[in-house]
Amino acid sequence: MKNLLLLAITLLTISVNAQKSESPYEWDWTRDGIWTGAALGGSVGGFLLIQNKDDIDPDTFEANFGTPERLQESIDNINFIDRWAAGKHDENANKISDIPFAISFVGPFAMLFDDEINDHTGQYLGLYLESMATTAAMYTITAGVVNRSRPYVYDDSGDTNLDRRRSNNGQRSFYSGHVATTATATFFTAKVYSDFNPDSPAKIWVWTGAAVVPAAVGYFRIEAGQHFLTDVALGYALGAGVGILVPELHKKKNTDGLSIYPTGGRTFLGDDYTAMAMRLTF
Repeated sequence: MKNLLLLAITLLTISVNAQKSESPYEWDWTRDGIWTGAALGGSVGGFLLIQNKDDIDPDTFEANFGTPERLQESIDNINFIDRWAAGKHDENANKISDIPFAISFVGPFAMLFDDEINDHTGQYLGLYLESMATTAAMYTITAGVVNRSRPYVYDDSGDTNLDRRRSNNGQRSFYSGHVATTATATFFTAKVYSDFNPDSPAKIWVWTGAAVVPAAVGYFRIEAGQHFLTDVALGYALGAGVGILVPELHKKKNTDGLSIYPTGGRTFLGDDYTAMAMRLTF
């Protein structure tokens, strides 16, 4: 009976190991722990910078936005790529932009239903946290130290009250954190899904969704008067870059390939020889 039990345990272990997929990534607790911890720390520091940011100085506001003539001059000084967005202030668009933004946070968890990824849940979630923390640190520090008026600050129609236009929140146009965070989440999802399922026909749809969702967020953030086009474009590029590069930097090193090396020996006729050998592994 004891031998049968040991045999059953052995067979079960073999079966579990056989079913578990091989991850294309490698995780180092020391390296990645430091990386993630530093990113989280940077995020906290950046958040404190944002919290302590000053409102627009009344004299500065008056000099740049106080009269229609000064306001128009300030708009004219905006680069031509962004100028058209100055004065936008759609509150409905602002609310709509939060919907795909929020969905993008939980979207990567849907990948846990994929059998290949589910076998490595801890590693997958660790990479996701590391990616999001990296984007958060980059954004919060930048938003904390760079002053750029949001498009709604240029709205003198009366729809945007003066307190809102003068507040420190109005100086955080550069760059779009909503878009950067959304792009990190969606492109991370697409990258990891593709690495775990390189032959899946669904990849095209996963990548299409990854590209469209942050673009939609960016459109509504511009319409809301929260950001200019360049703010959205930079957020998109940086967010997508982090979402792709963090998993890529964790890819296992590929030892396959072509190698050429010297060799020698004796033939079956007894003759000694030296030569160059070529080996292809895959």
